[in-house]
Amino acid sequence: MSDIPEKRVHALISGRVQGVWYRASTRQEAIRLGLSGWVKNLPDGRVELVAEGPAQAVDALIKWCHKGPPYAAVDKVDVEEQAPTGKYDDFDLRF
Repeated sequence: MSDIPEKRVHALISGRVQGVWYRASTRQEAIRLGLSGWVKNLPDGRVELVAEGPAQAVDALIKWCHKGPPYAAVDKVDVEEQAPTGKYDDFDLRF
């Protein structure tokens, strides 16, 4: 069996998603779901993430991203599926 995850997504989340614990909450949710990858704030106010893992868990994270933590107001989640790489061992906050 391969160590390459089933699914990988790259997502850009728009709305009130900075300064509301969105990034930290996303990391916590990704870890809970057993995913690897990273999340970071962008200079334009969006949040960017890459997540890899079992398809059902990746889909659950993207569904969660549409709502986010309590003080977030998500306007849009742009998702691009990519080929899984197995590059990440955990889920990191990036700066």
